[in-house]
Amino acid sequence: MAASFLAFKAERGKYTTTMAKQKPKEKSGSATIALNKRARHEYYIDEHYEAGIALQGWEVKSLRAGRINLGDAYAIVKGGEIFLFGASIVPLISASTHVVADDRRTRKLLLHREEIDKLIGAIERKGYTLIPLALYWKNNHVKLDLGVARGKQEHDKRDTEKERDWNREKQRVMRARNREA
Repeated sequence: MAASFLAFKAERGKYTTTMAKQKPKEKSGSATIALNKRARHEYYIDEHYEAGIALQGWEVKSLRAGRINLGDAYAIVKGGEIFLFGASIVPLISASTHVVADDRRTRKLLLHREEIDKLIGAIERKGYTLIPLALYWKNNHVKLDLGVARGKQEHDKRDTEKERDWNREKQRVMRARNREA
């Protein structure tokens, strides 16, 4: 009877009960929808920006199914706004029949005005490119990790690959040495 009385009072907001410890609620995780692995191979990424993306209903359903390709995508500037160009979101078969689904349509990126001005300056003055790096969920919203990038030359790509292989080899040697000790 005492427990039900405390629960009644807790519902009205007068008392809070601490009968059992509750785990703190975790933030809704940032589940990755898609990665652009080729971007890190082709470009030096100098800065990252998190941008929202304006989507239609069928696109969100397709993203939940993981049907996106960021391989050929990049961001362009039109009229003081930034748009995602070349990303392919393949429509589901069960998409609505009255909607004409264009899988490669240009989608608007949602950024603050100061961020847009910085990005436009970097593109026009310094010759950078805006490359989508990842697409992920954040609090039930789709977010795009947008990278400000410079292109790599062929010899730079080879150097990066050699460096990665050398780091892997160092790790193998260190693990083997630690096992012996």
